[in-house]
Amino acid sequence: MARKDADMTQGEIWRHFLSFSVPLAIGLLFQQMYNTVDSIVVGQYVGEEALAAVGSTGSIVNMLISLCNGLSMGAGVVISQAYGAKDEERLQRAVHTTIAVGFIMCVFATIVGRLLVRPMLQMMQTPDNVIAESETYLGIYFSGISGLLMYNIGSAILRAVGDSKRPLYFLIFSALTNTVLDLLFVLKFNMGVAGVALATTIAQGLSAVLVLVVLTKEKGIYGLRWRKLRISLPELKSVAANGAPAGVQQALTSFSNVFVQSYINAFGSACMAGWNCYNKIDAFMMVPAMSIAQASTTFVGQNWGAKNLKRARRGVRFAVTASFSCSLVLAVLVMMMAKPLTHLFTPEAQVQDYAVRFIHIVTPFYLTMCFNQIFGGALRGIGNARTPMIIMLGSFVVFRQAYLYISANVLHMGFVGVALAYPLGWVLCSALLAVAFFRSKLFDKNKPLEA
Repeated sequence: MARKDADMTQGEIWRHFLSFSVPLAIGLLFQQMYNTVDSIVVGQYVGEEALAAVGSTGSIVNMLISLCNGLSMGAGVVISQAYGAKDEERLQRAVHTTIAVGFIMCVFATIVGRLLVRPMLQMMQTPDNVIAESETYLGIYFSGISGLLMYNIGSAILRAVGDSKRPLYFLIFSALTNTVLDLLFVLKFNMGVAGVALATTIAQGLSAVLVLVVLTKEKGIYGLRWRKLRISLPELKSVAANGAPAGVQQALTSFSNVFVQSYINAFGSACMAGWNCYNKIDAFMMVPAMSIAQASTTFVGQNWGAKNLKRARRGVRFAVTASFSCSLVLAVLVMMMAKPLTHLFTPEAQVQDYAVRFIHIVTPFYLTMCFNQIFGGALRGIGNARTPMIIMLGSFVVFRQAYLYISANVLHMGFVGVALAYPLGWVLCSALLAVAFFRSKLFDKNKPLEA
């Protein structure tokens, strides 16, 4: 049987990045199809309020998912380092600890998610004509959130050993399933927002089943053996040390985005719907930087485990160049096609106008995202998750909220001020992470520098 994993400590760097990040990028594209298809279906066939309702829930969903996904991030670092160091016992303990804790996190996320729905929607000052459908969508979504979490955890294990293809296949299957079920539940059964939420949870549940089955049948050292399913405290500490900072950082960032959403909500349901359209396009714009960043984390992690710092640095340089080039091409295309892209989501002219304005203001700044994603991923690959956490919290939470308050209440910048909140945070974060990266242990002259 052909091996599905990949040893990134030897061979041509560009080939490793290409073979790993391309399937991952395609997978991210299909993952984004979940909410994108939801938004297109409700925007075209249900109405403006339904589109606003689906869009306004993103910050709440991401807040809880990000906290739980810290587990998968930490596991990816620990497993990739153990794989690079050829430490089979540590790798097996990490795999089984991650899966065991993952099931516990599923219970936590389901209960807490259901309890948070109403309070968070009220905190965001969700308009009366939107809040009921938002609550319906979130209630169903959190009831089935275990599927998404277990898929992410299982996929992180596969990607840590260089296998990004099988997670891709599962995503393609589940995304297509979600699309079919969306159309069936909305057009055939007239279920509206509840239908798209139910379609998403079913599709995500199927992807989780597939990834767990594959891990169970895997004969390699990273295969899942249910009789060995237990929590190893040393590995749990390592996974938590590497994953908790990233998970907490992303969760707090998502929580702060709840307040950003409240600024958007103040402009009314048309602006909320336009923001939703922009966010769906935004998610696709992020794919090159995110996929190459994840590839760099695995690449750096394996080479750090193999004590090959020089090769790890070369990989980061390649990642920055590739990410910047891809993002530049995408940014130009999106700017040129802003109007037809927004028309995919809604026929409402006012909603389209808001979406186009967001695109024109924010899109040029996507080039700065390449640097904070790649440098942050590289630092996590060497086990330094704390520095990216501190910098990203400072840039995406503290700075962003302070800026929004000043722009809205002191400078009275209105719509433009709110739209600039995200890109200005990206610029600050990229600058600080660049400094942190070049001062990291990857440049320690006392460490081995194998070619």
